[in-house]
This record gives sequence, C-alpha cells and structure tokens, in this order.
Amino acid sequence: MSLPRPDRILPSPNLRQSHFEVTFYTYGFRPGRSAHQALTVVRNTVMTGRAHWVVEADIRGYCDAIDHAWLLRMLALRIGDPWVLRLIRKWLQAGVLEDNQVTVAETGTPQGGPLSPVLANVYLHYVLDLWFTRVVQPRCRGRATLVRFADDFLALFERQEDAERFYRALPQRLGKFGLTLAAEKTQVLPFGRRHGRGDRAHRETFDFLGFRHHLSHDRHGRMAVVRLPSPKSRQKFLQATKQWLRAHQHAPVRLQREGLAAKLRGFYQYFALPQTTVALHRIHAQVHGQWYRSLQGRSQRGATWEALHRRPWFQLPTPRILHPTT
Repeated sequence: MSLPRPDRILPSPNLRQSHFEVTFYTYGFRPGRSAHQALTVVRNTVMTGRAHWVVEADIRGYCDAIDHAWLLRMLALRIGDPWVLRLIRKWLQAGVLEDNQVTVAETGTPQGGPLSPVLANVYLHYVLDLWFTRVVQPRCRGRATLVRFADDFLALFERQEDAERFYRALPQRLGKFGLTLAAEKTQVLPFGRRHGRGDRAHRETFDFLGFRHHLSHDRHGRMAVVRLPSPKSRQKFLQATKQWLRAHQHAPVRLQREGLAAKLRGFYQYFALPQTTVALHRIHAQVHGQWYRSLQGRSQRGATWEALHRRPWFQLPTPRILHPTT
C-alpha cells in the first residue's frame, strides 16, 4: 500500500523548528506537551457530552514492531537529504552484540536510543493520527476525538455505531504496517454522561496513562469523571519502594527517609489530581508501613509504631493536590 503524497496530508513544509514537530497530534515526548494535558482532554470531552463511547486499545510490543522500510518511507516525505536518511537507516540497523554475535533486527527501534521516541511518534503519526483525522472522523455521524500519548491512545466517540466501526477497522489498519493489537486490552466501553446513572458497580472503567477513570458525581450531584491511580500503578510503585528498602536496609535512617520522601514526592507530582487525596494518603500509609516493618528487622526491633511516629526522622511527606485544574 503506497502512502499519499506529502502535500495532500501535511501542512506547509516551510517549518522552522523541526520537520515533524508542528504536525504531531500526540502529547508524548514533545516540548510543551504532557500526560496531564492528554488527561484533561479526555475528561473535558466526556464531561461536555462530546463522547459517550470509548475505544480502549493497546498495541502489542509497539517499539519492537516498527517496520524499518515503512518508517524510512515516512521520513522521506519530509526529509529530502538522502545522507540524513542513510544515517537513520544505519542507526536502525546497527544491531545488538550478544555473546560475540551481532544481531540485526528488521523491525523496532533501539530501546533507550535518543531518536527512538521521535521515530515512534512519526510512525504512529502516519499509521494512526492522519488516518483518524482524514478518514475516520469524516465518516462518523457524531463527534470523534483521538487522544494519544506516545503509543498509548484512546478514541472517544459520541455515537456507538462510530465507535464500533472504528473498533472493527483498527486491527486491519495497524496490520498493514506490521502492528497488532492486544485483543485482551482492546474493547469498546460505554462511558459518558448518559451512562453515569444507575448502580456504580455496573459502570465501566478504563485505564489510561496510569490512571483508572471512573464515572461518579460531584458534591452537587453532577456527573464527574474521577481519575485515581490505577491498581497497576500503585502495585508497581509499592513494589519499587519495597525493593529499595531491601537494598538499603542497613543505611542510616535519615538517608532512608530522604530516599522514601523523594519517591513519594515523585508519585504525588504525577498522581495528585483532584479527588485523589484518599488514594494518595493510602499510598503514604503503605510506604510508612513498609518502612516500619523494615526497621523492625534491624536496630529498631521492638519499637512500637507510636514510639517511632513521634520521632521527627520517621515523618514522610503527606500528599496534597498539585494539579487542581487538570
């Protein structure tokens, strides 16, 4: 399948900042864009009634599945210098040295490579973003919105038939470019104002960018989208703090406090959205409990929780809302 001509799918080529930056739709790995902006778009789209159905999708092993031939053809649409394309091709095909043998992959971008995030954005820009805006949206009877952060994306639809049509077409579209969907993580969900009534236990939820999204109501009884740290995010964080404590079990307690405090502040910095206070206080208590149990295995054996809690060095930073408008 040939790609469309660049002058039919892209704005003016007279770009000063970069070849691709101003044409990207993604919120990931771009200056001035963030995951919180993507979360705000999802929330506002649902809250204003522009979406009642969500297509949740996951690309299986995305970075390892990027086809080099397709990627270079996409890059050639905006980069006219053959020497630059040749350097990128050599970088992609540099190979990996394992057991004195060099393995050259025909797909994927080097993990941790400085160009990998940009190239990953370029690939999905042509595979998904332009297809959605140029093909999917014009064929929808209602409003449709795509929110993408790197390879994590959601498609929000006003009408159910549009969501189901996109859900059926998505695997075929990605398959043309060597990508596959994780079937167990791809589904169409009712999620919007018209689905916010009734029993809370039967309302659908979905995970996006580390948050689990719920339909609930605010204190005035109006429908609201509540974002809480997902179970996977909480488990991953608590497992990391547990392993850190195990590795630093014999470090001075004040150094332990500094390390745990830094980890908690980092967790708060990302997850401290409105209505997350209770969940964040629970994380705070669990980390405190991990530290207490760790101290019980060393010189603080026998010290009660109450006794330790009165000591200044045992205090850890408590959460507060850091993104009130997100």
